[in-house]
Amino acid sequence: MKVFDRLYRQGRRFHGTWLTLRVLPAVAALLPPGDRPHPSSPWRCAVVVSSKVSKRAVRRNRLRRLLHQELLLHPPTTERPAWLVFSLKPGSVDADEALLLGECRQLLRKAELR
Repeated sequence: MKVFDRLYRQGRRFHGTWLTLRVLPAVAALLPPGDRPHPSSPWRCAVVVSSKVSKRAVRRNRLRRLLHQELLLHPPTTERPAWLVFSLKPGSVDADEALLLGECRQLLRKAELR
């Protein structure tokens, strides 16, 4: 089973108004062989922005970059390796950036990653 399949099926879900966070303890056996022995950090994260959020790729990419930057500046604090997926919901393209980032932080706290 691939990493994303497992995250979507078995990951714990945390819902907000504009975002959904899925969290799953990392399983090294699912990683490509070159990444297995020494992962660069205890967590890995993806940001998924579907075309339902916005038909324009420019707007979807802006949202993706915004969340990636937040996670790089304020990474999750976890001792146990974990995989995370943030999915943006339709309507999030119209939300204020500060509200999206606040919800991102809130979902990480709910998941006990901050």
